[in-house]
Amino acid sequence: MVKYSREPAIQTKSAKARGDDMRIHFKNTYETADAIRGMTLEKAQRYLQDVIERKQCIPFRKYSATIGRTAQAHSFHVTQGGWPKKSCEHVLELLENVKANAEAKGLDIKKTYITHIQVNKAPKGRRRNFKAHGRIKDYCASNCHVELFVTEKEENVKKAAEKKAPKVTKKQAARLRLRVGKAKPKAAVKPATAAPAPAK
Repeated sequence: MVKYSREPAIQTKSAKARGDDMRIHFKNTYETADAIRGMTLEKAQRYLQDVIERKQCIPFRKYSATIGRTAQAHSFHVTQGGWPKKSCEHVLELLENVKANAEAKGLDIKKTYITHIQVNKAPKGRRRNFKAHGRIKDYCASNCHVELFVTEKEENVKKAAEKKAPKVTKKQAARLRLRVGKAKPKAAVKPATAAPAPAK
């Protein structure tokens, strides 16, 4: 059983795909995944194809050491960018896989967008590099695992308009209370009684 780091909120409206021990650089793939997060499935596929053809670039924000500057990165409000062809090709294959899974579930492809994509480090591939004087040095590859899922966007239902009560100041509220409230009852005035007649 393949284990994902998290599960979709709505299982029936989501499709998943995963690749393990992919022989692509972790840092390049991390930046590639970060660039397409939140895009629709079709837009992400077009974007990665443009990167392969060098029409657009992948902005490098986190792992930007030794990465050159390019004018194409200005559209992402950064200066450094690159064209990691191998990472884009492998992520495109995953997008094709998740697209097929979404179609099998009966989801609308035009409304699906990438809600989760994650790149994790995999065990390094170890090889040998033979050097002078009989020395041998390790020659490692930084492989990675990639997982993603797409979710069909739900239609937003407009909220019914609510009648808002007019705003009144404290003084206006006090006046309204005086008008609406009951007036204080006045003290009853006793009628003047006639003085008793003097006894004869």
